[in-house]
Amino acid sequence: MQVKEGLYYSREHEWVRVEGDLAYIGITDHAQHHLGDVVYVELPAVGSSFAAHEVIGVIESVKAVADMHTPVSGTVEQVNSELEGQPQLLNSDPYGAWIACLRLENPAELDELLDAAGYEAFCREQE
Repeated sequence: MQVKEGLYYSREHEWVRVEGDLAYIGITDHAQHHLGDVVYVELPAVGSSFAAHEVIGVIESVKAVADMHTPVSGTVEQVNSELEGQPQLLNSDPYGAWIACLRLENPAELDELLDAAGYEAFCREQE
């Protein structure tokens, strides 16, 4: 399982990369491994707003269908439209294939997320 330094992690296996007041969100290597081959990604609508932990989309794999949550509150500024034609990017490059970019509404929510070491420990506890 690959975990990258410098990202924030949720206990629902999403990662957040912060650039200024923008938060890029994707799923972790652990999540993509457990999902298996991803075949479809439902992206949120640009301009829609979400509270932390709300469902922003759906990820469908050969094994399961899973809701995609946002670890932070914000308004969707961009979506990764590459995933519409190539959803398997979540398997081959889970930390490069972000799903949505939100403008952060409450940066203090980042303090509730895990760092890389904390996320690795959390995953070990889950197995």
